[in-house]
Amino acid sequence: MADHKQQTAIQGMNLAVHRVGAKLDIVLLILSGYIDTTTCQELTETIQGLIKQEQYLLIVDMSGVTYVSSAGWGVFMGEIKNIRDLGGDLKITQMPPEVFEVFEMLEFNRILNYYDTVEETINEFDIIRGFDITQIDEETRRLLQNTNPEKTEKKQIPQMIHRPSVQKKNADKGVGLRDLPLMEKVKRIVVDNPFLGTRGIARELNTNKYGSVKINWFKMRSILKKLSLDSTEKRHRFYRSR
Repeated sequence: MADHKQQTAIQGMNLAVHRVGAKLDIVLLILSGYIDTTTCQELTETIQGLIKQEQYLLIVDMSGVTYVSSAGWGVFMGEIKNIRDLGGDLKITQMPPEVFEVFEMLEFNRILNYYDTVEETINEFDIIRGFDITQIDEETRRLLQNTNPEKTEKKQIPQMIHRPSVQKKNADKGVGLRDLPLMEKVKRIVVDNPFLGTRGIARELNTNKYGSVKINWFKMRSILKKLSLDSTEKRHRFYRSR
């Protein structure tokens, strides 16, 4: 793509393609409508075309998707191995609850990485590659403003501050992370990485470090709401206050 974006509209689905990230080398696919046998061919061709262009870092924003059939899920499942073999990844973000329920029920969450917001997903790609995520081009900033339902105004992404390891501090006090109450575990995870969303926090809880606590997405959202940590901005504010 010569431009930052392109848009395709077919009956039943709209598909917009943008370049985002610190180096504008991440492709954001914004989908709306439904993905089934009548629309999935266009999506398949778009993803395969990006791969041919050696674009291997893909984000699929599904905030506007109302339904995904087995054929629709098959598009992602059919391409993910090839993308990862080429050193990239395909991450899904902002699924509506009814779409996410099917996604989790079919256990696709064991294969495809899911994130709550576009911002979190871009940061994940850039942080892994060692880029300064505080440097965002205007195109990406505009997209985050428009696609992130938690944002009502432009907000600068806070710069990460190097903090002493929470695990080390607890070890010095003789308190292990595995032994903390659930609410405290969640707070520790947010302090360690405020960029994690609901699924990211749940995945971290399910590690040996935190005692392999298994919590589904809906319960995790409920816990975050009780702690007033149910939005990216609230988690950043909590992080900065510690």
